[in-house]
Amino acid sequence: MGQYNHRMSKLIPMTQPEFDAFLARVIPEYAAENVRAGYWGESEALEKSRKQTESLLSQGLQTRDHYLFTLYDGEDAVGMIWLQANMDRPIKSGYIFDVYIEEKFRGKGYGRQVMSLIEEKARELELKSLGLHVFAHNTVAKNLYMSIGYEVFSFNMTKSL
Repeated sequence: MGQYNHRMSKLIPMTQPEFDAFLARVIPEYAAENVRAGYWGESEALEKSRKQTESLLSQGLQTRDHYLFTLYDGEDAVGMIWLQANMDRPIKSGYIFDVYIEEKFRGKGYGRQVMSLIEEKARELELKSLGLHVFAHNTVAKNLYMSIGYEVFSFNMTKSL
């Protein structure tokens, strides 16, 4: 294995089985992140996450202006990315709801690769900017995004009492 050829990496629209697996991962993961950040209580988190996700993706893979891709390196599905295109704004923009690299492929440059490939898709859609949210405790993601040109535009601040 060892050497990966990132030039062969490509984004392929998600299949229904990939989407089902994505939902099974992202709903509990987002719930846990919000509990860890102190935003949601544990008892309500799963339901809140499910409702938010279903509301955003009300038509599943066919939801208008939502693009869900699997990142492939050759035959290997190494990760995924979810982009929403805000086409109805005066200046078209995009929002990345989720970026995920499978654990065994982490630390090999795929995060940077998937971000580069989604920028290409965003330009094809004539988007002028991309935004995303990262939890403060996720330093790996934060460092990646800052290293590829993302800037902090606002902070949510909390004081524990």
